[in-house]
Amino acid sequence: MELILASQSPRRKELLGLFGLPFVIRVADIDETMDKTASAYDEVARVSREKAMAVERARGDIVVAADTIVVCENKVLGKPHSQEEAMQMLRLLSGRDHQVMTGMTVLRDEKCLSCTQVTDIHFRELSQKEIAAYVATGEPMDKAGAYGIQGGAALFAEKMVGDYYNVMGLPVCKLRILLEQIAPELF
Repeated sequence: MELILASQSPRRKELLGLFGLPFVIRVADIDETMDKTASAYDEVARVSREKAMAVERARGDIVVAADTIVVCENKVLGKPHSQEEAMQMLRLLSGRDHQVMTGMTVLRDEKCLSCTQVTDIHFRELSQKEIAAYVATGEPMDKAGAYGIQGGAALFAEKMVGDYYNVMGLPVCKLRILLEQIAPELF
């Protein structure tokens, strides 16, 4: 039996490491395009399920997959494709409330548990200079919503309601619950 993380995210790797369990990384190669007519809440869970199912595994293996998005003003913000797009996203988030949604799936054989965790965040007003300086660090380029709460964007988040680790991309408390349900022998 192997515990498999279906992600190449260094943050998810670090967070799964908190469990003290040995695991391997196998990246799922899927189309992560979301259906814009469906709810973002449902779609982020669907993408995590597809990632989990796409990973090569043997009988008894446990797969953990996740997908994270930011939603502001009914607009889904994934990872920016350019510095300009990152700046646009941060301008949209400036002075506003938004939600970070992580769809997470734990899969073992025929048993599949999926959920979506939501954390509400409020960013203070950001100056154009702050936005440009943050984007110039390169940090926003591989993160949904163009920011990492564990990095420089910690200075932007005025209020947070929900799971901090969800904002990093892996809600570890909920993951523990799902792992206990699907593989109690791990604990």
